[in-house]
Amino acid sequence: MREDRPLTVHQLNELLLVCSLVLLIAVAAVRVSSRSGLPSLLIYLGIGIAIGQDGIGVRFDNAALTQVIGYAALVVILAEGGLGTKWKEIKPALPAAVMLSLVGVAISVGVTAAGAHYLVGLEWRQALLIGAVVSSTDAAAVFSVLRKVPLPSRVTGVLEAESGFNDAPVVILVVAFSTVGPVSDWYVLIAEIALELAIGAAIGLAVGFMGSYGLRHVALPASGLYPIAVMAIAVTAYAAGAMAHGSGFLAVYLAAMVLGNSKLPHWPATRGFADGLGWIAQIGMFVLLGLLVTPHELADDFWPAVVIGLVLTLVARPLEVWLSLLPFGMPWQEKALMSWAGLRGAVPIILATIPMVSGIGGSERVFNIVFVLVIVYTLVQGPTLPWLARKLNLRETGEAAADLGIESAPLEKLRGHLLSFGIPDGSRMHGVEVSELRLPAGAAVTLVVRDEKSFVPMPSTVLRHGDELLVVATDPVRDAAEARLRAVARGGKLAGWLGTGGASLH
Repeated sequence: MREDRPLTVHQLNELLLVCSLVLLIAVAAVRVSSRSGLPSLLIYLGIGIAIGQDGIGVRFDNAALTQVIGYAALVVILAEGGLGTKWKEIKPALPAAVMLSLVGVAISVGVTAAGAHYLVGLEWRQALLIGAVVSSTDAAAVFSVLRKVPLPSRVTGVLEAESGFNDAPVVILVVAFSTVGPVSDWYVLIAEIALELAIGAAIGLAVGFMGSYGLRHVALPASGLYPIAVMAIAVTAYAAGAMAHGSGFLAVYLAAMVLGNSKLPHWPATRGFADGLGWIAQIGMFVLLGLLVTPHELADDFWPAVVIGLVLTLVARPLEVWLSLLPFGMPWQEKALMSWAGLRGAVPIILATIPMVSGIGGSERVFNIVFVLVIVYTLVQGPTLPWLARKLNLRETGEAAADLGIESAPLEKLRGHLLSFGIPDGSRMHGVEVSELRLPAGAAVTLVVRDEKSFVPMPSTVLRHGDELLVVATDPVRDAAEARLRAVARGGKLAGWLGTGGASLH
């Protein structure tokens, strides 16, 4: 009988060395993925495969552990995505995203399952499992690709909201189809989905609003605690939603979205921290999934995966988009792009481990088919999305003025705030005099850092690209001062007079 021994210090050092090398390689691969337009998941999966059984020889076949780590990583990825989602862009897209996440998922599952059964010959349970698993668009893949493609805000809003919302109904369907014994009646599944979504949404919004209120009114002793607190609140929303038998994934996304649209202290630092955690979660999750798969076992399932992928990409997804969005009167160009932009990624592969853990017959083949399908169609869809957007005349032309990354630090005893920010390239604040900012009474520019030298500005001081500004504002005018600064950054000195947000405040 083998006796498990704790790691020695030498073994721990070796493990840390391997992990750090893998992380460095993965970080370097981000550069390649950003230039090629491919979602980075392909490179990270490749790293995992290279380390695995058919590569260096590391053997890993623990589907249950992969599922747990995958869920944890997905929580972080959804939190990061929610923090970066702008409410003003996603608000008009919510009804369409909800339709895609409910009606669209049902259409996609039915059409894809029928194709898998009649064209590939899979049993109905396996076919339904594959249909449900691949009907979830992946938040990490969608966020990483769409934020590099300048699409209209309505299209981006629908796709990002859909990727955040549709995990919940898909997880419920996959768990139901992975249960040993007969599958629940369709009306029972619909009721379960509606109830879990309602519970998850209520908890996510409640946790998000309470968390943002607390962070805005309680001054933490160190600025580095704010990013940790924000991520802790988002994870709390997931845990509370899941424990209440609701959708934890929807709860974490909505809570993070509320936090991301609340003017929190030290926001740029929080966004940077969340972005870094999101990358680590993606890297770890994809490398682990690459380790789990055995490449030499994929050959027999390659063509079935291609056929099912064709049904999903060319029939199920377009039908899902066109029927779900029929009430919204969207142009056919936008529908065509959204049909092609239903990117799959790690989420379907993680969901494919659920039937493996449940011991459903043929679950290994389901996993292999899903894995091949994701790889093949990500290679096809990711790089061609910018080209299709250009052909459909949906790429946004011209560069928008760069927004300000305003850092806010509360001064609790002084009942004020310190607002610090830099003027980036593209900002229309360049060339504006300090007096022309027209900040509200109770706010003033107190310091400017230019060319590594700081000085107290005069009302006639002209601001330039690269300047760092420090603004002091009292509590009552803090929001108005920030709104005015952002308006000038977008519209220049005439902001408020020419229709740009942020009216003149005196």
